[in-house]
Amino acid sequence: MKFRVGFGFDVHPLVEDLPFTLGGINVPHSKGALGHSDADTLIHAICDALLGAANLGDIGLHFPDTSAEFKGIDSKILLKKTVQLIYEKGYSISNIDTTICLQRPKIKPFIPDMTAILAKTMVIPEEDISIKATTTEKLGFVGREEGISAYAVALITKE
Repeated sequence: MKFRVGFGFDVHPLVEDLPFTLGGINVPHSKGALGHSDADTLIHAICDALLGAANLGDIGLHFPDTSAEFKGIDSKILLKKTVQLIYEKGYSISNIDTTICLQRPKIKPFIPDMTAILAKTMVIPEEDISIKATTTEKLGFVGREEGISAYAVALITKE
């Protein structure tokens, strides 16, 4: 069996009066992430981790922010397409481990819903997805509530 590990990172600015989509769900907040798509920072990090593990480049290569096709797109669609690319190369997803860096709102209450949506989108068991959240103790752009970042690690396997 062949094992491959990929790492993903994403960051988006937070601005007033935008919807805040994270982990495939709408999170109530006065700010939302700004981006070409729906700016789902967690899903973008997961896509990059999966693509990196399969040596398929990054999210910008497959879903460029210069393309009108992806303007405002639901990031779950990008994740489904990413998973399809992984499967086409003969890989399956073993597990995903993620960390969201956000000063507020507190994400813990939303993690079960995010996990369920991501599992359904990737067609993997919920137990194979770990979502953690942390603040940056009011340090940096995350601490000043100017932005959000997310990290993801993916393990994929091929028989």
